[in-house]
Amino acid sequence: MLDITTTSGTIRAYLALPANTPAPGVLVLHAWWGLTPFVHHICDQLAEAGFVALAPDMFQGRTANTVEAAQAMLEEHDDAHVQAAVAGAAEALLAHPAVSGPIAVLGFSFGAAWALLMTSERPEDIHAAVLFYGSYSADFNVSQAAYLGHFAENDPWEPLDGIHQMEADLRTAGRHTRFYIYPGTQHWFVETDRPEYNPAAAALAWERTITFLNEQFK
Repeated sequence: MLDITTTSGTIRAYLALPANTPAPGVLVLHAWWGLTPFVHHICDQLAEAGFVALAPDMFQGRTANTVEAAQAMLEEHDDAHVQAAVAGAAEALLAHPAVSGPIAVLGFSFGAAWALLMTSERPEDIHAAVLFYGSYSADFNVSQAAYLGHFAENDPWEPLDGIHQMEADLRTAGRHTRFYIYPGTQHWFVETDRPEYNPAAAALAWERTITFLNEQFK
């Protein structure tokens, strides 16, 4: 863990470094559960694959393990603080001596929405975006990123009609886009600490993620 200074104060973040640096950086944005051990594990996996991974704590140390608690936490969060946390973490990652060049952003659900926003707010810095069951209506025309999306077949939180529309919007904007729908899965199907976890689908999504990131940074 390390401290990062942002425009709204100091936040904590989890950093994982690969064996060999400099290396591409990946900003990891957590779901509405907060910065949980699962997010640490994702950063460690990215480091094992050769990336510098940084996950900012967008909820100031708070975590939840039920939908009701997460919803309450989300309703109480400050958008300005989260935006500052994400921006500050991106700047810290870009400035880290172990990082080479532009970065990628990877987000889960709530974090995926912020990842999409980042691609339009910092187009010169964000080279690629990986989305796990999350959407957002950003200005994709100014983005310079390539997009990979993993979505659940049975997901009341992110209906497929909206996902297909976002995919069409990205393609219309000329963005390299690759979206996958995983049959029989539900929201949070990648997260090992959730009852919706689907091991086979999660393993395939992760394999596709590492392949995509390697392609974008080769």
